[in-house]
Amino acid sequence: MSRRDVPGPREKGTTQDPAGTDAAGQGVDHGPAAREVDRPASQEGRLERAIGAEVRARRRASGATLAEMAVRTGISKPMLSKIEHAQISCSLTTLARLADALDIPVTAFFRGADVDREAVHTPAGAGARIVARGTRVGHDYTLLGGLRGQHKRMEAHLVTLTERSEVFPLFQHPGTELLYMLEGHMIYSHGGASYDMRRGDALQLDGEGVHGPTELVELPIRFLSVVAHPDTGPHGD
Repeated sequence: MSRRDVPGPREKGTTQDPAGTDAAGQGVDHGPAAREVDRPASQEGRLERAIGAEVRARRRASGATLAEMAVRTGISKPMLSKIEHAQISCSLTTLARLADALDIPVTAFFRGADVDREAVHTPAGAGARIVARGTRVGHDYTLLGGLRGQHKRMEAHLVTLTERSEVFPLFQHPGTELLYMLEGHMIYSHGGASYDMRRGDALQLDGEGVHGPTELVELPIRFLSVVAHPDTGPHGD
């Protein structure tokens, strides 16, 4: 059995359809193309966009159609559509009607209107070195940045493995982790499965499952580790 024939990863792991279709062959609205915009959003109309997005999200979450919401609020269906698409400014009376129909405070509609959007830039070689138990066996962790904004708690590390060892550190944490191989070759375990990881390979895993490298096949090994923490728990508010 060759290294590439390690049981588990290719057969057991989930593979995304590169064509972006679901089981029925229908197009799925995922991926970078679905997130593209023609230009940055103007600051003008920011409040209307925030209100429109919140109204639409709340209405859909309640299971109501535009027509049903029109009946509940006494606001015409065309007017509701304009509100949701940020084509009109709402009066306080209109917002109060919507808030009553959705059973939320009026202030909920302003969520996101004045929120600063974070970005973290870490120049090459400037990341903070994290001293952890893995560093004692040739495992080096460099923090590339972390976001702690609303609903976004993410940390990125560059992991460098330079020494073979018979004992490897194992990890377990809330949230989801993405590994992307930059250099080298290793066998990585998660739960009861083993994954053959080479340059260009990616592995996304549930952090609650015990995971870590089990064999360093070709050194040095470098990979990017991105952990998205949940909103609540040890890394939450």
